[in-house]
Amino acid sequence: MVFMGITGCQPTVTAVAPPPTVLSITMITPSPHHPITPSPHHLLTPTSPPPSPPPPPTAVPTSTTTPTPTNTPTPTATFTATPVGACANRILADEDLWAVVTQHYGLSRDYAPTDLVSLNDHLSNDVTLGYPIELRVMAIEPLVQMITDMQAAGLKPQILSGYRSYSAQSIAYNKWATEFPGHVNIISAPPGYSEHQLGTTIDFGSPELPLYTGDPDLQFHTYFYKTNEGIWLLANAHNYGFTLSWPLETFELTGFYYEPWHYRYVGVEMATRLREMGLSLTQYQLTNQPEPCIP
Repeated sequence: MVFMGITGCQPTVTAVAPPPTVLSITMITPSPHHPITPSPHHLLTPTSPPPSPPPPPTAVPTSTTTPTPTNTPTPTATFTATPVGACANRILADEDLWAVVTQHYGLSRDYAPTDLVSLNDHLSNDVTLGYPIELRVMAIEPLVQMITDMQAAGLKPQILSGYRSYSAQSIAYNKWATEFPGHVNIISAPPGYSEHQLGTTIDFGSPELPLYTGDPDLQFHTYFYKTNEGIWLLANAHNYGFTLSWPLETFELTGFYYEPWHYRYVGVEMATRLREMGLSLTQYQLTNQPEPCIP
């Protein structure tokens, strides 16, 4: 995730997020031995839009048909009604599916979900690319159903990242702080401030992305929203309980730039409510709920 500094309970923008059509992310392909230690969200630099790409494969349908998911569990999470102490000591309960995590409201270094399972036991290598990816058990069945329905529609979704521990995020942040000390806060979230630590967040990829970026090695770019996989997810992910965490025009509140590949499982009921209201989970909670913890 990209990260910018914001202070105060009502975040104030310190930088204006560039529009998605003029951002590129220089991506170093993760090692299959430790794919989620490096941050997948690399330095954003202004660029000119690439030449018009070849058209997407004609055999791949777009997201005009809304599938009917099966066996999607009903969320049991509840909002935290009052501040529960310092964010540095924040340990979530397993049922806290809707916890707010931004650059301002973080998690304890000691927090890790108790029900992580390997996604590689449920999806093939053409989806996970062979990366060892973990996710909380409650999100596995809806995700597998969603991937299955995407494949049935002729799409080729990829999953590039799932759970990332505090220590893995710390290694990534320190790496980019050393290499790009003036830009680290727009390359990687500091440890404790990444939604990936929740274990319910997925970074998706698409084999079509090089058609739009001109770079066959680039895995993350805002042009993901142009791919058939990106189009389908934006139209249908809520039916499976997934919501886009960092949509356009939420930087002031969250501190994170637009990430069209970054989806979080919140349950069908909440994901559908957010879609109908046109809000992200963070927008909904920080405008309707007390502080989740004390920064």
